[in-house]
This record gives sequence, structure tokens and C-alpha cells, in this order.
Amino acid sequence: MAQNVLNAVTPEQLRRDRENKTRVDEAGDTVSTAQDPMKYGFIEDKDVLWSKVVWEVIDLNERLNQPYYKSGDELVQNSKSLYDVLVDGVRNKKIKEVYDDEFFQTKMTYEQIMARNEKKDTQQYYYDMIAAGEKPDDAAIFNYKIKSDDIKMIKTKGLWYIDRRLGELKYRLLGLAIMGPDAQSLGTEFTDGTFVDLFWIWYPDARNVLVNATVFNPSNSNSAITYDEMLNARRFSSVIYKAQTMYGTKMIEDYIPNDSKGQLEEHHKIRNSIIQSEADMWNY
Repeated sequence: MAQNVLNAVTPEQLRRDRENKTRVDEAGDTVSTAQDPMKYGFIEDKDVLWSKVVWEVIDLNERLNQPYYKSGDELVQNSKSLYDVLVDGVRNKKIKEVYDDEFFQTKMTYEQIMARNEKKDTQQYYYDMIAAGEKPDDAAIFNYKIKSDDIKMIKTKGLWYIDRRLGELKYRLLGLAIMGPDAQSLGTEFTDGTFVDLFWIWYPDARNVLVNATVFNPSNSNSAITYDEMLNARRFSSVIYKAQTMYGTKMIEDYIPNDSKGQLEEHHKIRNSIIQSEADMWNY
């Protein structure tokens, strides 16, 4: 009678307890299992000696990043992909700060997200049947929907800064975007394999949801590591694609076009400069 499958009376009750973030202990009392995220410390403007905003892309095909899109069996291992966790959070109105852009200016609703993630394709003979006075066949309507397996990339926007009080380099995640195929290209021959931003999440608003969502762990089905812990600890492999540089805040491909090797070298250059900034502080 708890979230632990070993104490479950029925699968339905187990799923219900997990959905409600409750469990029944040995004494028969209902106990909440909901967690609160560890609060970020308040940072005064004067305590930020240096800062840089960077945009990164996480390739979910890389082995280190695969836990972000894999799911458990939802019975023994109660884990969902990051995409499913975020979409469920928006649908349940537990995540409200959802935007269309990386500057968090244009808000999106759950209905708008679903409209972007779905496509309905009606075949011509459906209309022909209506024109002929016949009952249309629903089989002529094809519904395409972006699924968790279609999500192969995640974008992050974060701030690196030096905390004067602690005397160290810190990172704060500001937002993340889910990238997937353009739903309008699904079911057509025009799919070119490119990905688009489906939506942006203001990360602080999503922490209450992510701290209660465990990450898939193939080595331990009882693992309690959460998405909030993984993301704040930067447990992912990423490549910087945009940052504040001497050229302004631009995408690397804008000032190093058509040169994948040069773009990767620029990524390493920016990353090394961030690490070096902490050493420069102590040398100064």
C-alpha cells in the first residue's frame, strides 16, 4: 500500500498513490511523499563579480544524456522522460511559465503546445464522400503526434557567474527548451531531419515538478535521483551554440559559418574562458 511496488495491493492503487505523491505507512497512515526543491540562495547584484549567459544544446543520442529521454515501465521503475514530465506539468497547471521564445516574452498555453506538437491530415476522399452525400470514413483522417521518442535534443539557457562571497564560479539554469521535429512535416516526404523549439520553460517555475520526477536508471530501478538534481548538477554533455562574446550575443554559426570543426573549437574556447575567469579572479 505504498509507492514501493513490494507493498502494492493493486497496480491501480500503486499508480494512484504515485500520482498523488502519497503512500500508506506500516501503521496505515497516509503520508505525503512530495518533495520541495532546495532553495537557491539570494544573490545581491554587488556579489556578482562576473557573469556570462550561455546557450547550450544537449544531444540525447549521447550515452550520458540518454536518461533524459528514456522511461521506466511505470510500475517497478516509476520514471518518465523529461519531455513527458514537462508536458504533464503544463497540462496539470503545475508549470505555468511556458514560452515560445528563449527570451521568455511570449507565453504559451497547453493547448498551443499541443497544436504545435500535433498534426491532423485529412485525405481528399474524405471530402469526396461528403460531397457525394455519403457518410465520411474516419479512417481517412490521419493523426500525427510528436512522442517522447521523437525528442532528441534539449536546449538550455544558463548564467555562469562568480559569487564574491563564496569566491567561486557558479552556474544557474534559467530555462530549457524541448526540441523535436516540425509536426507539419510528419507523414510527408518533406521531413529533413531538422529540429525546432517546441516550447521554452522558465526553469525556476518547473523545479517543484522536476524535483518529484525520478530519472531513468538502467542500473538501479529503485534510484531516487530527480531531474532537478541532474540538471542543477549539470549531469549532461552539451555543446555551446550561443554566448556573449566579443561579437555580441550571437550564435556561433553566425560568425563561423559552414565550419563544424571551427564551431566546435569556438565552443571549447568559450568554455575554457569561463573556467579561466575563476582563476583570473584569484590571480587578480
